[in-house]
Amino acid sequence: MRIVALSSSLSSDRGFRVALGCVVAFAVAEIFATGYHYVGRTHAAAPVSLAPKVTTLKSFATPPPPPPPLTTPPPLSLSEQVLVDAIALRESGDTANALARLQDASEKDPSNAKILEELAKTYEAMQNVDRSNEIWRKIQELGPAAGASFELAAQRLKIGLPTSASSAGLPGSAKLDAAGVRTESAESSEGTNLGITEATVTESPDAEAETNLMLRLGIKKRTQSVIDHTKVKIQVFFYDTVDDKDIKLTDADVTYEWLTPNHDWAQSEPEVLGVNYLRPKSKVLSSEAALSAAAASVNPGKKKGSTKPAGESGQRKYLGYIVRVYYQDKLEAVRAEPARLLKLYPPSSTASP
Repeated sequence: MRIVALSSSLSSDRGFRVALGCVVAFAVAEIFATGYHYVGRTHAAAPVSLAPKVTTLKSFATPPPPPPPLTTPPPLSLSEQVLVDAIALRESGDTANALARLQDASEKDPSNAKILEELAKTYEAMQNVDRSNEIWRKIQELGPAAGASFELAAQRLKIGLPTSASSAGLPGSAKLDAAGVRTESAESSEGTNLGITEATVTESPDAEAETNLMLRLGIKKRTQSVIDHTKVKIQVFFYDTVDDKDIKLTDADVTYEWLTPNHDWAQSEPEVLGVNYLRPKSKVLSSEAALSAAAASVNPGKKKGSTKPAGESGQRKYLGYIVRVYYQDKLEAVRAEPARLLKLYPPSSTASP
């Protein structure tokens, strides 16, 4: 009896273990199946890309180079500054001071082709063709080394600018007519804007001069219109006799000065200009200034100016003058003493540049 009871208990214990083992095995299988299911869905939702992974590098733009530093142009040399000043004076109508500056610069630097070129152009502006041609020939003597000035000189001389006194508007030289040097009356021509109301010559005693005189000119507007004084140009040419045979532009010292303070023709009264002619007893000749013409070209914007061209061989005596007044580069008035000078040197209808 006892043996049977023990065997039954052992048999029941073994069955419980088997059943428990089956439950555990089933549970593990269930867990494995569930894990496999979810892992499979995760892989299906996120497919693996077969394309190679590309690494993008961040690019940095190259900064632009810094701007070049501002460079100050080198200062003009003394010769270059003289050229700039002389050209400005000539273009404003002040050929007398332009000529004086260029002559002085040429004496210091006689081989400077640009100075010689502007000197020749200034003589042309003063209508002294003989002297301008002489300067052009000097440039030619410098040869091709003168550059553009050499070519311009050849062109100017090839054109053959007239040098005879009969050429219109060119106050060169002429033969003296022995009949009545100072007995002729002044001749004038009046325009619509400006006129010459006075032209008188007075001589001053001077122990140190052969001749010292002043030409007093009165210039008056003829209409009530406003006169632009910057566009008024007054040209004065003095003439000498040489050995009582030839008539030439003077080589005396010529200066001019306004005797009225404003000289702008704002009022109805004439504006008065004084032009001085001075021939010293002992006149020092300058190689560069020899044979130069003294013609005062006056711009009302300038109060005073001068030029000192030197003379030439031969006995010179004062003969007379020609005055030309231009407004807006058109001839307004002419006065001459003696009057025959106008026949020898008829005025141009337009002002020279």
